[in-house]
Amino acid sequence: MAEHGIKKTQVRFSRPRAVLRPRDGFPPCPPPESVRPMHRPAVPALACLLLAACSPSSPPASPPPATAAGTPLERVTASMQAFQDARSFHAEMHLQGARETRDTLDFVAPDRYRLQMPIGTQVIVGNVLYLQSQGRTEKLQLPEGTVAQWRDPMRVHESRGQLRVREAGVSRIDGVQARQYEVTNGPAQAPVQFTYWIGPEGLPLQLRHSGLSQQQPYTMTVRYSRFNDPTIVIDTPVSTP
Repeated sequence: MAEHGIKKTQVRFSRPRAVLRPRDGFPPCPPPESVRPMHRPAVPALACLLLAACSPSSPPASPPPATAAGTPLERVTASMQAFQDARSFHAEMHLQGARETRDTLDFVAPDRYRLQMPIGTQVIVGNVLYLQSQGRTEKLQLPEGTVAQWRDPMRVHESRGQLRVREAGVSRIDGVQARQYEVTNGPAQAPVQFTYWIGPEGLPLQLRHSGLSQQQPYTMTVRYSRFNDPTIVIDTPVSTP
């Protein structure tokens, strides 16, 4: 079954076996992909695309020209480009729906991710997943390009011709002034909608998406911080036999 043009993909490994599949209705980051080892608790989806510089203690009186200039589409596109250019970031992901989860994601360029969840930690280096659970670390090979979507959660660069953006005013995220946008992607018959907040530096502060997963409504909120923070370090785990 697929929603919004996103297909579920099943990948089998000889040891151990795992299933990678996007969360229904949430294509971008967290649309994310879930890794579900056999005979293990389900690992929450990697929800998204994520970043944002540390919030200043007092927001500026008005957004700088870099954020305000251009059309709403140009501003969102420029913000996503700045997001992709970031050397590191931290994201907090809150999933609300049939079940509620709170996870954190760290990124260090060019290709290191760390997802921390109540049941364990996943580290991805390149196309290798290190799944840590119950005191063990298992090493899995991921298909080429599996994590590329996490750097462009709304698929801005992939679907420019189908992207519609509407400015929705100014609000505050953690006390920081942000411009809010309603972003619609995909064909008119199957649109995917996001609410996107851009901070004073032109980087994303928050991304929110609502949809259906297995016929159940859900809302995923991703809050970004610590862009280009050199203290974020992701070491390669040592796999256990």
